Amino acid sequence: MSTLRFHAIKESLAYKPIIVEEKERRSDLFGKHVFNESTMRQYLTKDAFKGVTNAIEYGKKIDRSIADQVASSMKDWALSKGVTHYTHWFQPLTGATAEKHDAFFETIGDGIAIEKFGGTQLVQQEPDASSFPSGGIRNTFEARGYTAWDPTSPAFIYGTTLCIPTIFVAYTGEALDYKTPLLRALHAVDDAATAICKYFDKNVKKVSSSLGWEQEYFLVDKMLAASRPDISLTGRTLLGHSPAKGQQLDDHYFGSIPSRALNFMRELETECMLLGIPVKTRHNEVAPNQFELAPIYEEANLAVDHNSLLMDIMGRVASRHNFKVLLHEKPFEGINGSGKHNNWSLSTDTGVNLLGPGKTPMSNLQFLTFFINTIKAVHEHEALLRAAIASAGNDHRLGANEAPPAIISVFIGEQLTKVLEELEGVTKGKLSPQEKTELKLNVVGKIPDVLLDNTDRNRTSPFAFTGNKFEFRAVGSTANCGSPMTILNTIVAKQLRDFKIEVDALIDKKDLKKDEAIFNVLREYIKSTKNILFEGNGYDKAWEEEAKKRGLSNNKTTPEALKAKVSKQTIALFEEMNVMSKIEVEARYEIEIEAYIKHIQIESRVLGDISRNHIVPTAVKYQNILIENVRGLKEIFDKKFNSVSKAQIDLIEEISSHIESINVNVTKMINERKKVNAIKDIEKKALGYCNDVKPLFDDIRYHCDKLELLVDDEIWPLTKYRELLFTR
Repeated sequence: MSTLRFHAIKESLAYKPIIVEEKERRSDLFGKHVFNESTMRQYLTKDAFKGVTNAIEYGKKIDRSIADQVASSMKDWALSKGVTHYTHWFQPLTGATAEKHDAFFETIGDGIAIEKFGGTQLVQQEPDASSFPSGGIRNTFEARGYTAWDPTSPAFIYGTTLCIPTIFVAYTGEALDYKTPLLRALHAVDDAATAICKYFDKNVKKVSSSLGWEQEYFLVDKMLAASRPDISLTGRTLLGHSPAKGQQLDDHYFGSIPSRALNFMRELETECMLLGIPVKTRHNEVAPNQFELAPIYEEANLAVDHNSLLMDIMGRVASRHNFKVLLHEKPFEGINGSGKHNNWSLSTDTGVNLLGPGKTPMSNLQFLTFFINTIKAVHEHEALLRAAIASAGNDHRLGANEAPPAIISVFIGEQLTKVLEELEGVTKGKLSPQEKTELKLNVVGKIPDVLLDNTDRNRTSPFAFTGNKFEFRAVGSTANCGSPMTILNTIVAKQLRDFKIEVDALIDKKDLKKDEAIFNVLREYIKSTKNILFEGNGYDKAWEEEAKKRGLSNNKTTPEALKAKVSKQTIALFEEMNVMSKIEVEARYEIEIEAYIKHIQIESRVLGDISRNHIVPTAVKYQNILIENVRGLKEIFDKKFNSVSKAQIDLIEEISSHIESINVNVTKMINERKKVNAIKDIEKKALGYCNDVKPLFDDIRYHCDKLELLVDDEIWPLTKYRELLFTR
């Protein structure tokens, strides 16, 4: 056994678990470290409180004098909790969060110091933007960028630092983060949905997009993970033979949570409670050492912030429990990967879930309006929705018999399908009194009954209706939810805007009543969106052929999928909805395609290093042991040598064959990488890495994994799957 592997296993077995005791109720802990409404009422003046709430609820600008009051109160609250520093906390396009800490401490001369934090520091800061991805918006020497306070997401304390959620923009005004486009998309869907709601309830003034994410992850012993260069540098295993026992017995899913993992979860959940992250559900997932955490639904912007914060906290808490959290979509070959289902809905300020059926025909007409328009939005922009979840990591997971396929379709269940079929049969134009009655009683009026245990779950559907929400199941576990939520809310906003134009035109030009106009438009939408609806097995090869006939895209790799982000249709969509400019759209495309290239490039380098510097030398070492054994057999058995030594000689030859294949393929991979690196065009470079470099990973892995089964376990250099997955 290699020294590193030996010590890693030894340290892992010697680890004494931290026992976490929960002494306070969750409800008492919740939001203690958040400058939320309750805290603001205690610390802010009436004018300051009103200014902040107006900004949150109606998007009104906060006056600088009010900002000074808020900053002063925020500082007093933070100092009372032992805080020493503050930071603008933002989400640049790296996929991680960013922060620069400044002390409240200031000197005012004559050796006197004070604690200072004013409105200027609260509202705006100027971090160096040169080293963050900008997609060509900023040159490296043009470093200026601004962070600006987002009052809709409350400040919080983590450790001894006051964290202020902010947007991040270039000096020239373009968004350089995930939050800015998301806020614009949420504003767009609010405007469009509120206008539609007024068909049904004039009292509705605001519609909010809600999000409930489900975070899947693996927990691996920290020392064992550190012994694997591939996990340390890429977040996943590039090599490793499947263990004899994996997930085939289904004994881990929803099983008893291992005590060490449970102690990690308890501490993580305590941290979440203090930070106002409303985590509620925890359980074992399908694969060994895989788990899931899910919160109560929140307003989408806050939910995105909370998920980004959670991923930071998970790593820190895990380290204290001698774990490493693996958030990669596919950290282990042969067992399930990890996703982050995004459960999405729309709700009014009057307390109505617009994707939840009601108890009257009118409320169900409202439900059908938003339900069918969402389906229509997905139908019109399915390729863009696929692009929203494209990444190097997610390419390994999509369609791998554990996650939805790369083909975007919508699952609504048998009962709702029948409802839409009945609605499709409604006469076009003015309805007779009898038709109105039949429609309301037989279709719309019966929806509450239909939706009791409304749909079965279809694990193969990327976008499924699950009773009172749509579940976007294809989002990857490492993803910032801001990107898919920006796209989903934008396409729905666009669709709702178009819907209102069509309905109003029918009312004005054809003298139809409001309900009749709505029915007529919805009826045509049902007819035109049938291609996106699919109730069957998304893994079936026949579905690929069927989807092709329906005209649905099937972009299996990130370079293919991302092209939809810079199509003329996409750019026009984002510009029309004031979510992103053409420059911002193209910059994001460039950033994401570069990220793909760099991920594959890094994995290629790591794989070549491990194969040649770890696997091959170990195989040669074991081969030499066998050769010495054969020499000894020849001395002892002489005439019987050929029959006695056959197994050893065959093994030596088999090892030589695998060593040769590894060296040939690694050399080929390096040469292909050099060719691709010389390509100037970024799209062609990405395709080169995807089609010419990445396929060699499987060939190299195959031979390395075969050697794992042949070489003496005592000298094998890498911690094995059985140790990574079953050490608890």
